[in-house]
Amino acid sequence: MIALGVILLIIGFLAKIAILWTIGIILAVIGLILLLLGALGHGVRGRRHYW
Repeated sequence: MIALGVILLIIGFLAKIAILWTIGIILAVIGLILLLLGALGHGVRGRRHYW
């Protein structure tokens, strides 16, 4: 999810498409939150890590 967010950020920035930029930021932030929760040992949707 983090990688997809970064890819969308880059594409949105280069093509100057605001919706891709926004979706990329949202996906990257959600991915980082899930990564942090998994690293701290909290279960994410019944798993120890989300990937």
